[in-house]
Amino acid sequence: MQRVEFDLTPERPYSLSQTVARLVRFTTLVDRMTDDGEYSRCLHLNNELALMRVNQVGPPSRATLQVTLHGEHVRNRGVREHAERIVRRSLGAGCKLALFYQGFRNDPLLADSVRAHHGMALCGGATLFESMVTSIFAQQVNLKFAYSIYDELTNRYGDTIEVEGETRVAFPRPARLARVRESTFHNMRLTKAKSGTIVRMAKAFAKGELDEDRLGALPDEDVIEQLVAYKGIGRWTAETSLIRGLGRLDVFPAGDLGVVKKIAIDILGRSKVASEAEMREFSERWRPYRSLALIYAYAVLYGDQDPPLRRADA
Repeated sequence: MQRVEFDLTPERPYSLSQTVARLVRFTTLVDRMTDDGEYSRCLHLNNELALMRVNQVGPPSRATLQVTLHGEHVRNRGVREHAERIVRRSLGAGCKLALFYQGFRNDPLLADSVRAHHGMALCGGATLFESMVTSIFAQQVNLKFAYSIYDELTNRYGDTIEVEGETRVAFPRPARLARVRESTFHNMRLTKAKSGTIVRMAKAFAKGELDEDRLGALPDEDVIEQLVAYKGIGRWTAETSLIRGLGRLDVFPAGDLGVVKKIAIDILGRSKVASEAEMREFSERWRPYRSLALIYAYAVLYGDQDPPLRRADA
């Protein structure tokens, strides 16, 4: 078993614990955080299976991340570079919070959350594919239920690695899920529509019809246009996937129930649920950081509670 260690300086301010709090709250098989603040995840780096551990040294204003990789081939060329990209995008270490704070630290709707969650950046799955599948799971169900399916699917189809006597599992790769029958997913508490969508997405990524690097180079609307061309992928799933899977800072899933209901009523003081068009228009005041504004609004609204039912695209 090989071991690679390196330090990475995130965009500051940055808080690892604040950023990954929601990841580790809902799933235990892939994302974990120890009591002393070490985050870990099993994942594929340049096609090599590895366990990545990340620790933060220093407060958000002077944060440094210590990254350790464990695996049979983590010294291979390109593995460390891939890990750095994952940390910067999926763990939000490349998120320019300082610019967001400069513009919105006094925003009447966000100021309290900015103070309470200083250093909280965008985070999500290690790949766009994982983030899309997770969003599909979350259509029209609460997140606790969605992530129970996430764990079940990962336990059944994910690759495993043993490090220091502990077995860890990675989220399944597209090629593996592309070989699963839709009926098998249906038996895992997924609807027939969601089962079909997952198989279609797995095949599209496995065949290269959808390519993360290629999509990552496109503007937001161009990515959304390509994703919604697939049956079962609507704008909500595409938008949430851009936030969680590509770390896009200015995406606002205005059709989310948490947006049209909770933000409209509890933050804006409306007497009833707003329309998607109304909330999309309202979000314009938060450009070019609408994704960040959304997670800070959610942090105040929900605290330790589960968000409500999500919008379905299927």
